[in-house]
Amino acid sequence: MPDDGPTNDPAESPVRGGRTSAAGTALEKSMRILEVVAAPGGPHRLTDVVAAAAVPKSSAFRILASLTEQGFVRPESGSRYGVGPRLRALSALVGGGEPQSIGRILGELRTAVGQTVHLALHSGETLTYIRKLESDQPFRTASRVGMRMPLHSTAIGKSILAHLPEAEVRALIASAGLPRRTPRTLTEAEALLAELETVRSRGFAVDDEENEPTIRCIGAAVLGPEGRPIGGVSVTTVTFLVSREEIEAYAPALLRATEALAPLL
Repeated sequence: MPDDGPTNDPAESPVRGGRTSAAGTALEKSMRILEVVAAPGGPHRLTDVVAAAAVPKSSAFRILASLTEQGFVRPESGSRYGVGPRLRALSALVGGGEPQSIGRILGELRTAVGQTVHLALHSGETLTYIRKLESDQPFRTASRVGMRMPLHSTAIGKSILAHLPEAEVRALIASAGLPRRTPRTLTEAEALLAELETVRSRGFAVDDEENEPTIRCIGAAVLGPEGRPIGGVSVTTVTFLVSREEIEAYAPALLRATEALAPLL
């Protein structure tokens, strides 16, 4: 993210409290904003974030928008900002809580199904993988932690879309489009919306070679306290080893995992 240009904002004065720059670099601003958002008493008002982080309002708004898209910050009503799921996951990793909670739940799911498991967070028009547990199967998928994936062609993505209002889904389609990933990708809005009805009714989504040839996945959303999707979990297989009927049989274990993860993200 480029640093901001010159400004007449008083907070950008050349010297403040011994600092050579009141606002600092873009990275310094972002770190200070994260510290304020993560402080007790949140979610915090935008005006309070601006004051406590000593960042001009215009810069703070841009940084918060970027942090929101990446899942580190979560916007709340009343122009307030709270800790996002990706920052919570990072905190768990640093604090050592992840292996006993998130990692344990994902590990139990992998053991139950014997397949590769992914955990992803919703970030704007995409999802981002934050955990991947490989199976003991004699194949490896191309996915990796940090990879961003489309919503319309993945099992996790469709499970996320299924829990968003239709108007929001249509806005995402208008913005991101429905690019064809394989011959089986749903590229028509009405066809995708019909598929999302099915996802809602059964609680999980299936990616049947819609994102990548020979890859078949089942996914379910992890929902926040207000019922909005934070992200999701998937079980990934290959079509020549696991049939569609077999992968759908993993749904109960998958849904138990997503329910257990909800209070941790």
